[in-house]
Amino acid sequence: MRDFSWKYFTLTGDVEAFMLYKEMQEQASLADAAGSEEDGEAAVETDSAL
Repeated sequence: MRDFSWKYFTLTGDVEAFMLYKEMQEQASLADAAGSEEDGEAAVETDSAL
């Protein structure tokens, strides 16, 4: 679906198709981050105050 949204955007310039693409991309990256935490890999948090 993400590929379709991008292809549709490139062909038509439809901004809503681009927004759908970006939303799906963000959800995929969040799912990847959650999946790595479930696999025992802790998310790395940095504290810039140190």
